[in-house]
Parts: sequence; C-alpha cells; structure tokens
Amino acid sequence: MGDTTVTKPEGRESALPQTVTAESGPGSPHRLRAPRRPRFWFEILLIAVSYWTYSLIRNAVPEQRGEALRNADWIWKAEHHLGIAVEESINHAVNAATWLIIGMNYYYATLHFVVTLGVLVWLFRWHPGRYAATRLVLFATTAVALVGYYLYPLAPPRLMNGGDFIDTVMVHQTWGSMASGDLKHMSNQYAAMPSMHIGWSLWCGLTIFALATIPWVRVLGLLYPTLTLVVIVATANHFWLDAVGGMLCLAFGFAVARLWYGTQPYALPRLVPARP
Repeated sequence: MGDTTVTKPEGRESALPQTVTAESGPGSPHRLRAPRRPRFWFEILLIAVSYWTYSLIRNAVPEQRGEALRNADWIWKAEHHLGIAVEESINHAVNAATWLIIGMNYYYATLHFVVTLGVLVWLFRWHPGRYAATRLVLFATTAVALVGYYLYPLAPPRLMNGGDFIDTVMVHQTWGSMASGDLKHMSNQYAAMPSMHIGWSLWCGLTIFALATIPWVRVLGLLYPTLTLVVIVATANHFWLDAVGGMLCLAFGFAVARLWYGTQPYALPRLVPARP
C-alpha cells in the first residue's frame, strides 16, 4: 500500500497524508482526524454499545405491516419489469438440497457477525493506522441503514402475501435466525431494506481485498459478499434490490470517511506512533 515509516532518535513517526497532519491544538479538527493507535478496551466497549444501540433502534421502528407488504409487492413487480425476479426460483432450487439450505441458514445467522468482528480484529492488530477510518465506514453505513428501516418498511420475500417463497428456517427448524420461529418476536420483521448482510459483507470483502497481501485471501475477500448475496436470496430473506440498498449505504459510509479524513481509509498509513 506504499506505507512509509521514518525512525528518528526521539521515536518512530509514520508518514501521514497532509490532510490529517497539520500542526494544531489538542481540540482542533486536524488533531481529531489524525490516525491514532486504537485502544483495545475502548474499542470493545464502543462496538458493544454501538451494536446494542443499533439493535435497539432497529427493533424500535414500528412494524408497519401493511405498508411493508405493499412495498414488497412493489419491489417484486419492479424486479419483474427489470427481468431480475428470480429469487423464488433460487429459493426453491436451493431448498431442494437439504444439506445446502441448512448450511445457508447457519451461514445467514452467524457469519454476518463472526466475519465482521474478525475483520475488525485483523484491522486493529495489523492495520492500526487504518482501523478508525475503516470502522467509521462501517458505523456510518449502519447508521444510514437505520434511516432506511424507518422510512421504507419492507417485508422479506418469505412474508409476502400470495407468494410461494419458502421460509427455510421454519421448514428445516434450524437455529439462530432472528427472523423466524420464537425469536421473530425479538426482531423487526419488516426491516429488509437495505440489507446489512450485504452492506457489512461487502465492507469486509473490500477491506480484505484492499489490504491483504496473500492473493488467495484477497480472492476470498471478494467471494464472501458474493456468496452472501446468494444466501440472502436463497433463504428468502431479501430481494436483489435490498442488496442494492446495502451497497448504497456502504457508498455513503465511504463518503463520510473520505470527508472526515481527506482520503479513503485504505490510503492511510498502516502504522501510527504509539499513544503517549
């Protein structure tokens, strides 16, 4: 990534973009924007509180069932006009292979969190200079998604009226989905647009592709959001257009980070000086 580190007698300094290294006082915007080594316990607390807040707000959005079902009908008709309404065929085809759909159910329920946390830990450990900016992309993406849940309630395909979609978690009685079974009462059922499974997995994939140095790991980074797209459709949890919404939210997240740091997160130095 073209990182440069200069060692001086009084300590080590990393080369930083000019936009974030201007001399300034303790409370100045330039100082706040400068990449700094993250603090472990602060990050643990921040992520825990942020996810709790996200879940609280997402589930506090009124479940506007009527409007959500009407929006689902509109999305389904729009996809037919675009010639991309193949979710139902994929759902039925994959459901015919029991081992495959069960695996996808568990994929949907777990990797969404496991891989995202894993990438955050990897950034924290190996790319501390880029950690805060890349984390900001994730947080801004998630924040704007909450606005989408409030303004555009949307039923997932498995809850559509008159549809022939299969709720694969209910049919195969798999564990872990907050969208089916007894756990559905703990989660907003009509927050399908945008898809944060796509927003978060694409954030993971792009981060791995941009910063990993091993070729096959970079390829896996790109395959992860691609497979996630197949999973969210095969399990009847999202439409294709929900994925587009997730991508737009991620683009917003990158724009916020660019405005704050003056450059894209991956262009920042990998290493930064230790805190005093």
